[in-house]
Amino acid sequence: MTQPLTSAERETLLLEMVEQLLIGKTTPGAVLKKLRREVLGMNQTEYAALASISRRTLSDIETDKGSPSLALLNRAFRPFGLTVGLLPRSPALRKRLLKRDQSS
Repeated sequence: MTQPLTSAERETLLLEMVEQLLIGKTTPGAVLKKLRREVLGMNQTEYAALASISRRTLSDIETDKGSPSLALLNRAFRPFGLTVGLLPRSPALRKRLLKRDQSS
């Protein structure tokens, strides 16, 4: 069994995953799955109860199936202090947005 992450390690992982999402190297479902496992160390049943969604719905989100509503996605990501927002569809524009933010 691995040691729990420190607060700094959790924050670093969270920021890395969000950055990977912004540059198009991962999906929202993959981010949720990784955070659920590595930050909280929970299985799907435990996390679904925490997020007030069904285990099946959580599974669908984590495998990027279906078209969940924004409200549902927000509920799924809320335990990590994340919210779903508007981003450009173009990976190139998302990269520019990220670079712009880093230069501020």
